[in-house]
Amino acid sequence: MIAILIAALLVLCVVSVVAVGAGRKRRRRGGGGGIGDASAGLSKDRGHYPCCCCSGGGVQEMSQRGNPAADHGDETAEELLQRVRGMVPAALAAARSAGGFPGRWKAIAAKLEALPACLSDLSSHPCFAKNALCRELLQSVAATLAEAADLAARCRGPPPDGKLRTQSAIDALAGKLDLNLRDCALLVKTGVLSDASGPSPPPSAEAASSPAAHADVRELLARLQIGQTEAKNRAVDGLLEALQRDEKSVLAVLGRANVSAMVQLLTASSPVVREKAATVVCQVAESGSCDALLVSEGVLPPLVRLAESGSLVGREKATATLQRLSASSHDVARAIVGHGGAGPLIEICHTGDSVSQCAAAAALRNISAVPEVRQALADEGVVRVMVNLLDRGGGVGEHAAECLQNLTSSNDALRRAVVSEGGLRSLLVYLDSPLPPEPAVGAVRNLVGAVSPDSLASLGVLTRLAHVLRVGPAGAQRAAAEAICRISTSSSGEMIRRAVGEHGCLPLLVRLLEAKSGAAREVAAQALASLVVCAANAREVRKDDKAVPALVQLLDPSPANTAKKYAIACLLTLAAAKRCKKLMIAHGAIGYLKKLSDMDVAGARKLLERLERGRLRSLFSRN
Repeated sequence: MIAILIAALLVLCVVSVVAVGAGRKRRRRGGGGGIGDASAGLSKDRGHYPCCCCSGGGVQEMSQRGNPAADHGDETAEELLQRVRGMVPAALAAARSAGGFPGRWKAIAAKLEALPACLSDLSSHPCFAKNALCRELLQSVAATLAEAADLAARCRGPPPDGKLRTQSAIDALAGKLDLNLRDCALLVKTGVLSDASGPSPPPSAEAASSPAAHADVRELLARLQIGQTEAKNRAVDGLLEALQRDEKSVLAVLGRANVSAMVQLLTASSPVVREKAATVVCQVAESGSCDALLVSEGVLPPLVRLAESGSLVGREKATATLQRLSASSHDVARAIVGHGGAGPLIEICHTGDSVSQCAAAAALRNISAVPEVRQALADEGVVRVMVNLLDRGGGVGEHAAECLQNLTSSNDALRRAVVSEGGLRSLLVYLDSPLPPEPAVGAVRNLVGAVSPDSLASLGVLTRLAHVLRVGPAGAQRAAAEAICRISTSSSGEMIRRAVGEHGCLPLLVRLLEAKSGAAREVAAQALASLVVCAANAREVRKDDKAVPALVQLLDPSPANTAKKYAIACLLTLAAAKRCKKLMIAHGAIGYLKKLSDMDVAGARKLLERLERGRLRSLFSRN
């Protein structure tokens, strides 16, 4: 029995010694802060995670003082700055001693080390204490620092929420620090603070708005460049309201940095922000004062992406902006095609709503005015889509007609493609209207050489061209006369010329000789010169009392008169009749022809000799 008691006592002694040794080892491992005593263990059991100690008292001291990131409304900007500066050492020490993901925590520590210098630069700015943007940034930095200290403390042991969630939280923290550093540098270096705080420029005749309005707009524009998505969303809302209320105030203070911020919001992660940014950019573009600035800041690629895959409103606004910018210069039109914009615009013409279709057709009309991109448009299927839009009528139909006019202006392959798609038949419908549109007539002019004379007759082309010459606007009349020129000089020869005369075009062309436009007079004279080769047409023109006087007036030797060679050709044919010769002489043709002969204008000397020979015969006969 005594032996058993002695053995039990020995076992108890050994257990006690082992327990004491283990406790000492635990205390040695806990040296330097962290879980080192019973109170720390209790704290952890209750959900509190101690972190390392630091010179400023550590996060433990910060928590004892309350939430350091909390906004104290009565703080001045300087006091808030001082509080934020005091939070940096604790957050930095916590980041350096955090466990797990060492590479990520090292990067976060480097960002925290850069904060004091940024804060010093911010505090030294003359507008630091005057601007709400500084205070908001400091509050954001304070919240980020508190989050960094808390997350680092929780990462002292095994990841509290699992590796993936903890890694995601660390990456999110790094993103917030990057944003804080970027915003701080932006406020200091890019003039945003000065823009938002400085005096308003003197009002001009173009933008005579109140200084207060300018100041409000400048602050809104500055807010586009800083903060997280939600803050920028609110800034865009405010800017939209400002544009609706007083567009001139916004445009008066718009600068490169502001435009760049708008463009960047077109690629924001939030679809709502992208949509609102597209609305702002569209309204700014429609003002016409920022086209070059928008393009130079890279607005085209995000607009093309929005037109391709944005929301309904986003596509509509992006398409309207592309329409406006494509009209500004051929360089911009080429750039839109270079960024892949042709395909989305053509797709919108095919499947979009009526508003977007009209804008897309107008954009393609503008782009098709650039010769070197026409084949690229054709490769994307623009011909068939434009022919289909012709049947819609209205504005979208006229845009389609003008696009087809551009596409067929110099490319025989595209002319044949339009004819094969039924484009000529659809275009002729526009020529039946009481006021035929010039683009449709111009497109028909380009296509008449791509169809046979029989097709011209069966489609009623000549009848419609005569209608345009009779009632169309000046530009349409000129295009119709050009179409008649092309028809009458085709390989069909005499037959088609006689058909033109039979459709009543000759007196209408004679009337066009007196048009105000020199180009219209020239093309009318050219058409008549080719038509009077047919004897029947020549007889009809000779009967028109206005023909010879109008043609003689076109013998004016002025360099501005480009119709004189065609007038001479026409008069040479008409001079076969004595009556016409007398009319030419009576209206002063000989004086004009002498000057033109000295200038070596083709046919002038020959016509002069005919008229002078006829005048001598007349004198001898009278004697």
